[in-house]
Amino acid sequence: MSAKSTYADHFSSGASGYATYRPQYPRALFRWLAELCEHHRRAWDCGTGNGQAAVGLARQFDVVIATDPSQAQIAQRMHDAGVHYAVMTAESSAMSSRSVDLVTVAQALHWFNLPRFYDEVRRTLVPGGVVCAWTYGLLGIGPGIDAHIARFYKEEVGPYWPPERVLVDRGYADIDFPFEELAVPPFEMVAEWTLAQLSGYLETWSAVARYRREVGHSPVPVVIESIAEQWGAPGRIRQVRWPLEIRAGRSRS
Repeated sequence: MSAKSTYADHFSSGASGYATYRPQYPRALFRWLAELCEHHRRAWDCGTGNGQAAVGLARQFDVVIATDPSQAQIAQRMHDAGVHYAVMTAESSAMSSRSVDLVTVAQALHWFNLPRFYDEVRRTLVPGGVVCAWTYGLLGIGPGIDAHIARFYKEEVGPYWPPERVLVDRGYADIDFPFEELAVPPFEMVAEWTLAQLSGYLETWSAVARYRREVGHSPVPVVIESIAEQWGAPGRIRQVRWPLEIRAGRSRS
């Protein structure tokens, strides 16, 4: 299965919230990626958004090129001396051939035109270089709260998800990935959030943004109200977890 669209802008209008409320990737993931690479001169993070993955990679690589087709997302970038941002698509980049040791795609592969992107990966990676894409689905907090969020995800905003979302729901398991596949250890994101932070995160969902545009108001306050009693005091801190689904491979071309 492959994603159809070259670039559909689902996030520019909410770039500020995306930068504020999206969870951070685990440092162990970036250390593992570095261990897979013979050299650590340059990494390319495609569909970087505001640079969450790029900044993590900067701890492990000399230079990180972080690209995204959304100027609004790049405007909300996380600043790091080792990260160089550029507005460009993943399918047609200005990257030099055989210039990067690692290509990463964090929660964005399902938006790409996969055949064209994979051609770019083969062109830009050094021989034996690594490509890694990861995604995450619904968060986990606790059985009662999770049930409300799952219902909200499937029923309330389910019809507003772009068709590419099915690839996320399947954990990229059946997505085209024409590289020498590598074994991946388990990784997860963990955050400590208040109820207000959970609300802010739900507002960043592309389906919620489309709901707001088409219906005229946000559906998030209703689901937040439904879980408020189980959450406890609004300022209570709860642990939130997202298991990562990861595809990693090596290019031999």
